[in-house]
Amino acid sequence: MSTSTLRPAPLPRLAGAPARRPQPRRPLSVAGRILGYLVLVVASAAVLPPFYWMVMSSLKTNNTVFTVPIQWVPEVAQWHNYVDIFTRSDMTTWLKNTLILSVVVTFLQVLTGSFAAYGFAKTRFPGRDALFLTYIGTIAVPWQAYMIPQFILFSKLNLANSLWSIIALQAFGAFGVFLMKQFYETVPEELSEAARLDGLSEYGIWRRIMLPLSRPALASLTLLTFVNTWNDYLGPLVYLRDRDLWTIQLGLRTFISQYNAEYALIMTGSVLSVLPIAVIFLLGQRYFVEGIATSGMKG
Repeated sequence: MSTSTLRPAPLPRLAGAPARRPQPRRPLSVAGRILGYLVLVVASAAVLPPFYWMVMSSLKTNNTVFTVPIQWVPEVAQWHNYVDIFTRSDMTTWLKNTLILSVVVTFLQVLTGSFAAYGFAKTRFPGRDALFLTYIGTIAVPWQAYMIPQFILFSKLNLANSLWSIIALQAFGAFGVFLMKQFYETVPEELSEAARLDGLSEYGIWRRIMLPLSRPALASLTLLTFVNTWNDYLGPLVYLRDRDLWTIQLGLRTFISQYNAEYALIMTGSVLSVLPIAVIFLLGQRYFVEGIATSGMKG
């Protein structure tokens, strides 16, 4: 006897009975939403007070910045601090140098990182994986380990004590290659193959297909690189000796002398230093979150 005759026949569906439909996911409960908002409020309460205190301290006199107990609101706002910091220092030059370095370095890192990532993600050549692992492994090597020989090399090339030294140091970044490669691997290979059949070069595929599809990852890399370059202190400290080449991070140090510190002006300069970063992040936070969330996904 065949085993197929022993299987029970499926029960016939009653006429007019509705077909089964997949059950939709239940929306998040009200209690879960309230708990999530409470967590965000607590996190904000832990992060925002230092920033608020810095802003308020920029509107105080020098003697009232570190009063005990903390004075959260100044009695008389010293708005002239934002004028004094430009008249008593080279703040305009510092901001200009920092902006030039941040924009140029960010552009070069995004350009070189995305192009190199395309080579590692979408092209085939001998030793590709080993070369990529070696290149990414340089992230684990601290800059202090090779800072001195690098400075000697740049001095012999006559690049020290110039903005070109910082640009050359940070024009290439292994982290940007890793981030963009992870995103490129989420793009279906069929798109590249179809473009090659249409006669498009590898450069054309990268420029006309990969770059438009990778806007979230590009935005994430742009924001991270810009913030890192803007806040860099050690690199300019080592290479930029002339006062007219200083960045804002080096310039704020001039308000601290041996016997006294202009705390109010330091806080004013800190606000001016943080403000561009905050504006850029607010404008690009949607792409930043999307790029970070999708860079590690494959398929």
